[in-house]
Amino acid sequence: MVSAPVDFGAVRTEFGLASAYPAEAVSEARDAVDAFAGSRVDRTDIPLVTIDPPGAMDLDQAVHLEKTPTGFLLHYAIADVAAVVAPEGALARESLVRGQTFYLPDGTVPLHPTVLSEDRSSLLPDLDRPAALWTIELDENAEPVRYSVTRALVRSRARLDYATVQADADAGRLHPAIAALPEFGRLRIEAGVARGAISLRLPSQSVIRVHNTTDHWQLVVEPRTAADDWNEQVSLLTGMCAARIMLEHRGSERLGLLRTIPPPQHSAVESMRRTAAAVGVGWPQNESVGRMLAGLDPNTPAALVLMSEATGLLRGASYTVLDGEDPNILQHSAIGATYAHVTAPLRRLSDRYATEICIAHCANSGVPAWVRDGLDAAAESMRRTDAVAGKLERACIDLTESTVLQSRVGTDFEAVVLREANGTRPAEIFVADPPVLSKCTGGPPEGQRVKVRLAEADPATRTVLFDFPSDN
Repeated sequence: MVSAPVDFGAVRTEFGLASAYPAEAVSEARDAVDAFAGSRVDRTDIPLVTIDPPGAMDLDQAVHLEKTPTGFLLHYAIADVAAVVAPEGALARESLVRGQTFYLPDGTVPLHPTVLSEDRSSLLPDLDRPAALWTIELDENAEPVRYSVTRALVRSRARLDYATVQADADAGRLHPAIAALPEFGRLRIEAGVARGAISLRLPSQSVIRVHNTTDHWQLVVEPRTAADDWNEQVSLLTGMCAARIMLEHRGSERLGLLRTIPPPQHSAVESMRRTAAAVGVGWPQNESVGRMLAGLDPNTPAALVLMSEATGLLRGASYTVLDGEDPNILQHSAIGATYAHVTAPLRRLSDRYATEICIAHCANSGVPAWVRDGLDAAAESMRRTDAVAGKLERACIDLTESTVLQSRVGTDFEAVVLREANGTRPAEIFVADPPVLSKCTGGPPEGQRVKVRLAEADPATRTVLFDFPSDN
């Protein structure tokens, strides 16, 4: 695998990312105490486990899922960040500015001081922790029947990662806390397809440090396991139940913060139909986009083309404050349902607010004033920082691509053409080794495997450009 020395400091400076956390906020985090310690239900009896990437310390979620005679019972514990962040304090003010944790290859710019996010509030194993505990009862098809959230004291029993969960599933030795996860996950994935969810399985580029070096980095395609998909369904289900709770309370306290994506434009879907025909994929007129994509082999050029084009269907993602709007315009079209972010409060500001609303509704109590008064500002912080996060990730990948490829200008590579050229816009291609998504001149044919030549790789401008030679 090709690697090169890359310095991400310039990217941090360009995006104005904060480095040190303000001392006053760090002091608050270090001295924080559970504001609800006296009213929590003790659920340390539930043998929860966490599932996160290796090395992660900001553990937001712990899960216990069991099969029952009528379906499934899910307990999902979420770090109770609101219990340790004073609404008017320096920590609350700084987290509003930061909005979310920013991830760079060489480290993070955290939403909260690490003494809180990686220690005091993290659901580390064998430690009692304050949590917002979701209890979701499901039928035999893994559809939710009853759901609620309350404050509880919990204790995780084990810290797992995705690769370990997948290996254990393959070997038939899953931890008892998640023995039902594969069946649950498959049922929820199928339910998503049935309701019109759109799942994209494009290659996911990442930048990782070369083993035993300090400054050499390489591009890899993140392996996506079935265990990733199963675990994702737990979080998606919880977010859907959270949105339902918000929508079900239609009185004076009808408040909510939803994650929304508008329905795809008809013209975009018709364009995808033309592309599907061009690359030889049959797509019945009455079949949804999600069902069509779910039936594709993700390793084929046609699937890469269609999933790449499908990203254009999911534009306009936002955070929407619920205050009397028609629920029909509040859908998350990629999920095929209304949805709220509530499962990552250590890393995302919105989850602290949305969770408080759900806890209040389930307890039939008033939503705290700090939530009502701060909801618009929290939504705006998420919109602003989401835009930064997307650009930041792309900048880090672009810098690594251009640096790794700088010495290989003039070299030929095998590629799949994701989109053909359109007017002044060059074609888009995917090179598998090293994994690069790039522009390509010369008019290569869409959906074909072709040989392209690297024409430009400039780290100063973070640009990479390939050419499809006329003699192909």
